[in-house]
Parts: sequence; structure tokens; C-alpha cells
Amino acid sequence: VSKSAGSAWFYLHVFCQASAYIIGVAGWATGIKLGSESEGIQFSTHRAIGIALFCLATVQVFAMFVRPKPEHKYRFYWNIYHHTVGYTVIVLAVVNIFKGLDILSPEKQWRNAYTAIIVTLGLVAAMLEAFTWYVVIKRGKAEESAKTSQLGNGSRSQYA
Repeated sequence: VSKSAGSAWFYLHVFCQASAYIIGVAGWATGIKLGSESEGIQFSTHRAIGIALFCLATVQVFAMFVRPKPEHKYRFYWNIYHHTVGYTVIVLAVVNIFKGLDILSPEKQWRNAYTAIIVTLGLVAAMLEAFTWYVVIKRGKAEESAKTSQLGNGSRSQYA
């Protein structure tokens, strides 16, 4: 899909991730400030997840400086790392926000609104992922068909 979207997809991705990182850092700093003002009150799980999120997100940001070129032999492994850390951050962020809601005990409508937003975003992400795989599979079949038609147009393969 990124081939057809060109650099627009990459820059949209960078913009969204940079925005999320800035918001995450603000949340982390707020947590540090509130934690220092709340002597004797600790929310260990929420805090540990927040620290893990900050560390993973920061590593993800700095990973862009060591990203191999698309044709490099290690790019496949870098992509696995990038997607794994990215999805881990998303899951941990959702879990940690629910932990924060448990701590704050807001009115039920806030939890319901957050749940609705997460479900909607999850459905959109699933549809986009399905579309991506549809395009990738279709592109693969088209490339395979093009190779087959090149061999079948009167010239024989050296292996046939």
C-alpha cells in the first residue's frame, strides 16, 4: 500500500506518531508531578506501565535514526521490531488509561465514551489492515501474473 500512497503515507505516519509522543510525554510528566505531590499514595501498576510506555515510545522515536533503507537486508527485521514495539505501545496505552480511570473513578459516561472511542478506532484499524492485506495480496498476484505472461508470450524459459 505504501508504494501506491507514496511519501504521503510516511509523513502522515510521522506526524501522527510525533503528536502521540508529545501527548504521551505530557501525560508522563503530569504523572511524575502528581506522583511527587501525593506522598504515601502509590498506584504501582499504573506507574510501572507509564514508565514502560515512556521508555518504549522513546526507543521507538530514536529507532528512526537507525532505520535501514528499504532494500537493506536488515530492513525486514527492523520492520518486525518497529511493528512489535508500536503495537505493544498501543495496547499498553489503552490498558494504562483504563487503570487511570479506575484510579480516578469518574462518572460512568467517561469510561463508556473512552470505550466507544477505542472500539471505533479498533474497528477502523482492523478495516485498514484488511484493506492493506487485500492490496498486498492483489499486487502479489498481479506481479506473478505479469511474470507468467512474460514467459508465455512465445519466448521459452531457459528452465522449461
